Amino acid sequence: MKGVKPELREDPEAVTVLDPPEWMGADAREEWERVMPILAARRILSAADLGGLENYCIAIGTAREAERLIQKFGLVTETETGLKRNPAVGIQSEAIKTARLIGAEMGLTPVSRSRPAIRDDEDDDDPFDLS
Repeated sequence: MKGVKPELREDPEAVTVLDPPEWMGADAREEWERVMPILAARRILSAADLGGLENYCIAIGTAREAERLIQKFGLVTETETGLKRNPAVGIQSEAIKTARLIGAEMGLTPVSRSRPAIRDDEDDDDPFDLS
């Protein structure tokens, strides 16, 4: 693509203020309150995106809760048959991976924000013209 990276198109019906769902855990609510203003300022979050935002916040909350368990009990636990990995390590790993994937889709990572946006209008430039 030639030229300057296009701006994300604002949605005239974008969600701009929304409190976290009551049922969310404390860590997930904290993340919602951190990222919602960022997404609202961009005016790109629609009602259809709220499920993704909920899942992102839940994943972050789960990762934080798992970290507290790891800090309390350690990376490994002693059992009758010897040392085993603390189950919270696997839970945290999955939650971090989920948060990273959803966060990238929502433009919450530096890499995802640096990618060119998709435009609705047609580009008249020939994509094969290298001159």
